[in-house]
Amino acid sequence: MTDIASPLQSAQSGPEKRARLYRMLWRWHFYAGLFCIPFIILLSITGSLYLFKPQIEAALDRPYTHLTVTGPSAPVSQQVQMALKQVDGASFKSYRLPDGPTDAAQVLVTKGGRDTIVYVHPTSLEVLKVIPREDRLMAVVRTIHGELLMGDNGSLIVELAASWAIVMVVTGLYLWWPRTSQGLQGVLFPRLNAGSKVFWRDIHAVTGMWVSFFALFLLLTGLPWTNVWGKGFDMVRDLTGTAAVSKDWTQSRTAEREATNQAFSHRGHDAPYYIANVDDIAASARAARLAPPVTITPPNAKNPTWMARSLAGDRISRVEIAYSAHDGSEVRREAFGDKHVIDQAVGIGIAAHEGQLFGPLNQALGVLTAMGLVTLAVSAFVMWRKRAPEGVLGAPPPIPDQRIGTGIGLLIFAFALFLPVLGACLILIALLERFILSRIPITRRFLGLAQPAPL
Repeated sequence: MTDIASPLQSAQSGPEKRARLYRMLWRWHFYAGLFCIPFIILLSITGSLYLFKPQIEAALDRPYTHLTVTGPSAPVSQQVQMALKQVDGASFKSYRLPDGPTDAAQVLVTKGGRDTIVYVHPTSLEVLKVIPREDRLMAVVRTIHGELLMGDNGSLIVELAASWAIVMVVTGLYLWWPRTSQGLQGVLFPRLNAGSKVFWRDIHAVTGMWVSFFALFLLLTGLPWTNVWGKGFDMVRDLTGTAAVSKDWTQSRTAEREATNQAFSHRGHDAPYYIANVDDIAASARAARLAPPVTITPPNAKNPTWMARSLAGDRISRVEIAYSAHDGSEVRREAFGDKHVIDQAVGIGIAAHEGQLFGPLNQALGVLTAMGLVTLAVSAFVMWRKRAPEGVLGAPPPIPDQRIGTGIGLLIFAFALFLPVLGACLILIALLERFILSRIPITRRFLGLAQPAPL
């Protein structure tokens, strides 16, 4: 598929080099698209839903807002104690400050790495709802989007699909780029009356032109969440001294659960002491007027201080304050502007990825990009089925002599270095093609592979 592992070419004419590059990138584009189609559709649908997380969760929580209240709210410590009674042996993990005096308190408790949200009436202390955090609708959508409900294995598949999608977009731009001036038809808008094949080709190419930048942005800003790329990114930051003390994103849900187990597995005996202080911390957090939603986290094995954190969607508005576990005094405050420039860039990218950077317009751009990606996937499938000969895959033919030039070799190396999961996949595919698939007549004919040289 990739025409790798061959000696570098000697002298070639310019047109010949361009023709070889075009053919190889066309082949890359075909296989990348074929692999990515189902994942693009799934990730586009789940991603579009997640863009509206604030509105969806607000709608789901509407029965627990604007409650009938009588008198002042009960102390936060009592609300937390009531929540802990709902899960035997659980530890207090966080308290979300209600947005208004008639909203239910949301207390997060944890046991064995499983988090549960308990909704408590602010005055009567009645428990209104108990739900595991991972069972909430948007948590399920996020897990599908990031892990395909398969844990770390699913996360690896998503990362591979995202890597190939980057290849698909970049190679698609090269293949589409106009090389002759024939007007704007087929470039900026499709030709609707030129036959079925031209129609689908133009739908694919024109849609790709309009959404490619936004698609690349979504793909690249999603990389910090992935297991391999994200952990490699963290490693580079550790080596260069640019890593933050803490970051507000994780590589996987598994990493979140492991952190929870490490932080809260040894807190059972001291929970009452910390809960008794949550009233003062909640009062201080309210006085700080942090951008909502705001959560309060008790001291734990990994962090000896109380933390009040703004979880504002745009992230630029976020502030976190550390309070002493002994007297409740403020010991540290960090705003977005205090973070390292790399954390700021990643934070802005993540906020835009989630549709929360600049309000409804951000959400609209995200939905349009997702719809464009679905259109690309569907039109690619239709073109493939229309053009594929009977009984074969219909892949573009490989370079005849299987040789690549220096420029192509550097291009492959750059992609493999930046996207290590893709690099490993390319090596595996090259080995399979060279030593197995190309030596079996049926698979060689079906895949359109060249006859291999004798071993």
